[in-house]
Amino acid sequence: MGEVRLESADGILIVTLAEVESRNALGASVLNGLHDAVTQANEDPGIRAVVVTNEGSTFCAGANLKEQSGAAKGARPKLGFDELLGEIQGSPTPILGKIKGHVLGGGNGLVAALDIAIAQADVKFGFTEVRLGVAPAIISVVCLPKMRHGEAMEAFLRGNRFPATRAAELGLISRAVPAEELDAAVEEVLADLRLGGPQALGFAKSLVYQVPSMEQKEAFAWTADLSQRLFKGEEAAAGMKAFLKREKPPWAADPE
Repeated sequence: MGEVRLESADGILIVTLAEVESRNALGASVLNGLHDAVTQANEDPGIRAVVVTNEGSTFCAGANLKEQSGAAKGARPKLGFDELLGEIQGSPTPILGKIKGHVLGGGNGLVAALDIAIAQADVKFGFTEVRLGVAPAIISVVCLPKMRHGEAMEAFLRGNRFPATRAAELGLISRAVPAEELDAAVEEVLADLRLGGPQALGFAKSLVYQVPSMEQKEAFAWTADLSQRLFKGEEAAAGMKAFLKREKPPWAADPE
């Protein structure tokens, strides 16, 4: 698909939002491309992580207003934006953001749904929905858990743009780095992910999303059962054996 390019190398699926004309707005083509990427990652055990990045000056401009207004016709999305955000967070594969352009409106939800997101320090973010007469409704579900109440209120109500460094302070992204350091910062994270057991990474991800919503008693019961099952699993056996022998575990082979 031309609007979203999928390229796989060394166990990493690179997903490039390339619908520059629409500023990578969340229309059918972009939603479908992202859905295809998550599906591919879920079905291919050789994919250790996904990196979502962009062409052009905008990572994602939010809703595709032409499609929302009915002014554009064409492909229909395979699933809704809310379902896509759920797919991203529900995938056992780590999904990263390499943010090389501005993030506006619903784009903030896409970024917040990613497991780890690193942005160029010179890009801007903004919850601009109120200036169009709408509200950041769907994306609030993934943004609010990462933001403090007062800061979320100000960002949602003002609709102003702010630098990536502020987005990091708000918790929307993991961190902001100078443009010339972005590639190295993402590669450093990927190198660490390659050292983790694929199954373990998936369950570690699920802990972050699921445990905070549980009551304490339920959380302890669920995590105790999970811990017991993981320690009895083949992946843990291989990992502990390698650790005791001071060897690399089987999943940590250097990329070819």
